[in-house]
Amino acid sequence: MLGLIMAIIDSTIVNVAINTIGGNLGATVDEVAWVATGYILANVVVMPLNGWLTALLGRKKFYAISLAVFTVASFLCGSARSIWLLVFYRVLQGFGGGALQPTAQAIMFETYPAEKRGAAMAIFGMGAMVGPAIGPTLGGWIVDNASWPLIFYINIPIGIAAFLMTLAFIPDPKYIAKPKGSIDWSGLGLLTVGLASLQFVLEQGERDDWFQSGMIVFLTIVSVVTLTAFVFKSLRDRYPIVDLSVFKFRSFSIGSFLGIVMGFGLFGTALILPLFFQSILGFTAFDTGLALMPGALSTAVSMLIIGRILNRIDGRWSIVFGILLFAWSTWLLGGLNIEAGYWDVFWPRLIQGFALGFLFVPLTTISLGDVPIQAMAGATGVLTLLRQLGGSLGIAILTTLLTHESAVAWNVLASGVTQTHGYSVNMLTQMVGTQSMMIAYDYLFRVTAIVFVLTTPLVFLIRSRKRQAANLAMAGE
Repeated sequence: MLGLIMAIIDSTIVNVAINTIGGNLGATVDEVAWVATGYILANVVVMPLNGWLTALLGRKKFYAISLAVFTVASFLCGSARSIWLLVFYRVLQGFGGGALQPTAQAIMFETYPAEKRGAAMAIFGMGAMVGPAIGPTLGGWIVDNASWPLIFYINIPIGIAAFLMTLAFIPDPKYIAKPKGSIDWSGLGLLTVGLASLQFVLEQGERDDWFQSGMIVFLTIVSVVTLTAFVFKSLRDRYPIVDLSVFKFRSFSIGSFLGIVMGFGLFGTALILPLFFQSILGFTAFDTGLALMPGALSTAVSMLIIGRILNRIDGRWSIVFGILLFAWSTWLLGGLNIEAGYWDVFWPRLIQGFALGFLFVPLTTISLGDVPIQAMAGATGVLTLLRQLGGSLGIAILTTLLTHESAVAWNVLASGVTQTHGYSVNMLTQMVGTQSMMIAYDYLFRVTAIVFVLTTPLVFLIRSRKRQAANLAMAGE
């Protein structure tokens, strides 16, 4: 849990400090964006290799190495004095951080028996929510009152504690065997190039006007060709570097698709909300962190509740409840105007956070419920990767829609301005621009709500808990 908290705090805390880092290091907007992009690119490359690296190095050694790499890279990030050196260190940090969440989940699922996994996942999830709760607020305070290297240095004591506790307490399961066959370098190359290209397209596409950019077109083709070749190769190979056979389990396949949609909503709104608070409502970085905190705290409460009742109910109904509650919260956000203040966003955020506990805990538990324990490390890596890609896709779609809808609203509003009524042209331009952005944000929130509602029927394609228990019993026999 400590490793996961550290990784999540770092990813959320950096987002509110990007502008400050760019100013201090003399970087352009495009250059400083690589501080976030480089980390995510490294993340998505490592995540699907989780099962293979676990088998190669052993559970304890792999998790300890990941913690060590992340912690040392955090120190290097804080000491960087040029933007590209910082980006390089962030890539190293991403290689360590990309393994922390799926490995931590695999350890938990392998340690707890099936009947206790729901409660364990809820406790684990509460720890995971500390990052989103603390990250933006702490990052805002550091940006306003201290120097930006501190956002990386705070990882060091957490990382050291997690590293020592891993050596002391994390076991190496006996059933984890060394991977058979030699290292599949061609498969590793196809996966690395394909995922890195895809993530770059999703990260930079909107900024480069998508397919008007030759680079985006080229990398899109590269990602399609290499990932398609990787899938065919993995299905044909006897000992693939990523085991795609986990998709034969229906609950895992449906859960993975729902994870992409949930990533769309969670990561997409996680990006849009701070922009909305700061650009439209005029919140400071610290105020933005305070506005986001109620959602994280209410998630912790809902995880406590679902942890106690998940074994007594059909988890699919909990997922449906969480989806509809999340959709309601984003629909409420879609009704705000430029006069909104802290308490206007407090209740939608509280509802949104409360929904996440009922959504993610049972979704993760049920999705992995049919997967044999020997394949758990690989399955958690793939599941985490797909959720991350869903988040990147959501961010790409929502930022593109934001640009498009604000331009449409601008044209409509500007065409209706016929008299100045004593306002200067600059003041009218600013008013029209603000209102246009407000209309666009409301549109995004309500589109997100509709997408969530439309995915609800898919939940009932997942196997019920009783069916999963029967399958696991048969697998054990």
